[in-house]
Amino acid sequence: MIRSLRTALMVAVIALPLAACGGRGGNAVAKTDLAASKVTTIGVNAYLWRASLDTLSFMPLLQTDSNGGVIVTDWYVNPQVPTERMKVTVSILDQDLRADAVRVATLREVNRGGQWVSAPVAAATTQKLEDVILTRARDLRRASIAG
Repeated sequence: MIRSLRTALMVAVIALPLAACGGRGGNAVAKTDLAASKVTTIGVNAYLWRASLDTLSFMPLLQTDSNGGVIVTDWYVNPQVPTERMKVTVSILDQDLRADAVRVATLREVNRGGQWVSAPVAAATTQKLEDVILTRARDLRRASIAG
């Protein structure tokens, strides 16, 4: 009994200082990189969330839900093309920074005789928005690791 108690005490004495070191040592870089790609203090990947908000910052926001990962803009009329307006919905689908973790849906309307009428959106437009968001998210991640 005393021997097993002594053994348990020795294990605790050895293990506590090691546990206090936490992320120090050879594994620290790997843990930092893993954590950096999966920052989720708001319910979704923080890099994708921030990148989405940055990318859509020129549009008025109608709804944002950081826990659910949804951003919905209001209609935006480009001053250079006043007969056209766009609305964007971004959905962040994963907690990790991955290419398939962000989905963009766009609506487009054109003004015909004073009436807004639905019009098709070029697939390249939606893809370009996703690419811009992903590029910005990767840039934010790199900046957080570097500094």
